[in-house]
Amino acid sequence: MTTGGVTKAGRREWLGLAVLALPTFLVSFDIFVLLLALPQLSADLGADGNEQLWIMDIYGFTLAGFLLTMGTLGDRIGRRKLLLIGATVFGIASVTAAFATSPGLLIAARAVLGIAGATLAPSTLALISTMFRDDKQRASAIGIWGGMFTLGAIIGPVLGGVMLEAFWWGSVFLLGVPAMVLLLAVGPAVLPEFRDTKAGRADALSVVLSLAGILPLIYGIKELARTGWEPLPLASLVAGLVFGTLFLRRQRRLSDPLVDLKLFSNGAFSVTLGSLLTYSLVGGATMLFASQFFQLVGGLSTLRSGLAMLPGMAAATVAFAITPAIAAKVRPAYLISGGMVGTAICMVVFTQATSVTTLVVGFAVFSFCGAPLVALGTNLVIANAPMEKAGSAGSLAQMCNEFGSALGIAVVGTVGSAVYRHQIHDAIPAGVPAAITEAARDSLAGAGAAVAGAPERLRTAVLSPAQEAFTASLHAVTGIGAVLLAGVAVLIAAKLRHVPPVGQEEPGPAKAPVAQEPSDAPVPETARV
Repeated sequence: MTTGGVTKAGRREWLGLAVLALPTFLVSFDIFVLLLALPQLSADLGADGNEQLWIMDIYGFTLAGFLLTMGTLGDRIGRRKLLLIGATVFGIASVTAAFATSPGLLIAARAVLGIAGATLAPSTLALISTMFRDDKQRASAIGIWGGMFTLGAIIGPVLGGVMLEAFWWGSVFLLGVPAMVLLLAVGPAVLPEFRDTKAGRADALSVVLSLAGILPLIYGIKELARTGWEPLPLASLVAGLVFGTLFLRRQRRLSDPLVDLKLFSNGAFSVTLGSLLTYSLVGGATMLFASQFFQLVGGLSTLRSGLAMLPGMAAATVAFAITPAIAAKVRPAYLISGGMVGTAICMVVFTQATSVTTLVVGFAVFSFCGAPLVALGTNLVIANAPMEKAGSAGSLAQMCNEFGSALGIAVVGTVGSAVYRHQIHDAIPAGVPAAITEAARDSLAGAGAAVAGAPERLRTAVLSPAQEAFTASLHAVTGIGAVLLAGVAVLIAAKLRHVPPVGQEEPGPAKAPVAQEPSDAPVPETARV
């Protein structure tokens, strides 16, 4: 069906979207389900503390590191081809992880899972841009795409908990295998192929420089958040910045770069990416401190702390579903900035929060209000990039999410830690043993560990001021978040106010027809079975 010169998606495209939902769901599912399996697999494999950290982190490292490369690679070799290759590797790596016999093998399998996962999000976003040329349909499709991430986060802990009750820890890795088999079986029949026929070969040095820049940056940021200002994470940050600068300089010189920096000359594109980065930064830091508050102040178990986040995930899923319909009547600038005002208000409320209930309800409102930015922002990023660059644009949107969360935990989290240490420094009563005092001054978790098994009077004397100090640090973190999100609201309202509602065009003077030159734009290569 063709409307206004644009061919609307039909049954085949919507069926294709259902197929694309499978890998989208699994990317977030795989992260959350491992949180529950970690204690069992660590005991079974004999993983020490350092190995446990690598089991958790290596997936995110390789996922972030390869996003740019995979987004551009899909544009060059074919988005469907890359998606199916990634699905195959993801399935094989999942089976390997499930039956791993040592921490080293599991870490290696998780690394490969991250590389395969890096093919999924850019490929699915780029294929959505190919399949849904109508603005309203594309906005709805991306809303569904975004909702699948949060749905994976909701179902992951619940289904993972059920599997761990009935089977061994490796069973959680096998959950994604049937989905990947279904994708491989049905994908070639319902997904179109698209590649940029004008693109040259990927520049190998650019790929190396991108990895040399991104991986040390992610590692350094995470380690700074975990250990503080130690020499190794600082050196890693410096190395990442140096290689990142060399990468950008090379992209400016290449006629066919790995990342086309000209995309950032589009105001809507660059402003939206910056907003996504900031929202992810605030969300990452807030979730870190809120989850710790649930456990260390509220006294919830790890599982119950994860379940406390579910109302927020559910609220985001609902918001993703209804945002496209509202965006057809309301300008994105006003819808997104209104949502950001809502998130900023939530942050202000959090600066006074002292109970688990306030945080659970507030996080649900925060997630609901933030969904328009993620859904419409991702749509704006894709819509403002040429069709042949959709994979690269999609990878940049995902990179903002990865970097934003890591930056929030490291930078804003460091501020929160400093507030905690300042508040606790003179709050421990005299007479408490020096070793316990030092542990309490380091962190609330350290305070809890130091007084485990101690008399009730000593526990109260240490934990009460430590919990108050941690609550103050939560207030500081959310106060920073309120300021940042209010700034995003103003920026979006000012810079994107010219963007019409989804599916509408700005009224303007009638223009005389202009003779069209033959187009050099790449043509989709569609394969039907």
